[in-house]
Amino acid sequence: MSSTTDPPSFADLKLNRQLLDAIADAGFDSPTAVQQRTIPLIMAGHDVLGIAPTGTGKTAAFVLPLLMKLKYAQGEHPRGLILAPTRELAIQLNEHVAQLNRHLDLRHAALYGGTGFKMQTDAIEAGLDLVIATPGRLMDHYRKGTLILKELKVLVLDEADKMMDMGFMPQIRQLLEIIPRKRQNLLFSATMPDKVLRLSEEFLEFPERVEVAPQATVTETVEQRLYEVPNQATKLNFVTHLLRQDEVARAFIFTKTRTTANYIYNRLVREWGERVRVIHANKDQNARLNAMNAFRAGELHVLVATDVASRGIDVQDVTHVINFDVPIVYEDYVHRVGRTGRAEHEGVSVTLMNPAEAYHIERIEKIIHGAIPRHALPEAVPVVATSFEEQQEMARAIDQQRKREDPTYQGAFHEKKRRPSPTKKSPTKKSGKRPRRRR
Repeated sequence: MSSTTDPPSFADLKLNRQLLDAIADAGFDSPTAVQQRTIPLIMAGHDVLGIAPTGTGKTAAFVLPLLMKLKYAQGEHPRGLILAPTRELAIQLNEHVAQLNRHLDLRHAALYGGTGFKMQTDAIEAGLDLVIATPGRLMDHYRKGTLILKELKVLVLDEADKMMDMGFMPQIRQLLEIIPRKRQNLLFSATMPDKVLRLSEEFLEFPERVEVAPQATVTETVEQRLYEVPNQATKLNFVTHLLRQDEVARAFIFTKTRTTANYIYNRLVREWGERVRVIHANKDQNARLNAMNAFRAGELHVLVATDVASRGIDVQDVTHVINFDVPIVYEDYVHRVGRTGRAEHEGVSVTLMNPAEAYHIERIEKIIHGAIPRHALPEAVPVVATSFEEQQEMARAIDQQRKREDPTYQGAFHEKKRRPSPTKKSPTKKSGKRPRRRR
């Protein structure tokens, strides 16, 4: 046992030798705060509600004790289940499990949509100890009778806030009705909005709450910067200027829409060629996985993505996250920024804000409990005049924001229709002609 002056170690957490060897192979030096606090509680059998920003090591915080509890391969049906909101996160979790399971013989597989059933069905029929799955594909396998969940002992909900945002509550409720009532439940989330709190009350029994930082905070290893940029064209000029700096080794660029993601990619690919990729919902699964693997391997300088990639993607040494658009789901700001500054490395988050996005920045600053430092636009960045169409679009957005705050607000585009003043009708002159009779 280490003395009080020694730094904490994974050996202090009473993990077995196989897991300690896998941790050493992975290059993890010492447990993070969330791991120190969570692992003993899970191993003691408690239900746990974990609130931790991305990049704090929360995945290992539940995977390590879960593997410890499953111990070794046995039986045909899974005893552990990890639910994830997206296939990207399910794949990432499965890779984490493989990394930490390398000296064990536990059988695991990821079940997610966008790919055929046969390979997944074959893995299930061969016998599994642990399943990582998205809710929809999990229920598909259950309804087909290929997946039996009667042996389930531990259920983990990861990224619960995103699960709620994506509308998975009906599938989760269906799942809770069919799995054994006697089980251990673990729920992890970067934020704790009311809907997740309600889920935790329904899902967890006398949980131990672990909160390693205030809700919806950004890790201290990330330097946040905010720039006021008048329009999209100037934003793009800023991005190309920034990416040319030596300090930007590997960057994530996040957008709200696929159209904007393609717009940025088409500009950047002219200068950086194959070192730039784009991923969004219109890209097929293989293209997205190939792009992510190339980015993780250091083959790419820039990855442009919609928020489909903002969660659960563990890529080391991402130096910069660029929010080309300010997210309108405010918790997504935390998840985007969490792609850098991971595993106690330092990173930079750059957010570009046009006049219509100032409204959203104010609300993001409330949920992260702090102001994002403002910076002046570099003089080297060409400022482009805002087109009439974009001016109109931003003006409409500002109108909608003001109406949301004040329902009586009429809007800049509102013009009261003037009713024509009533005029006296001139008496109709009698023509003296009789009206024709209809035959």
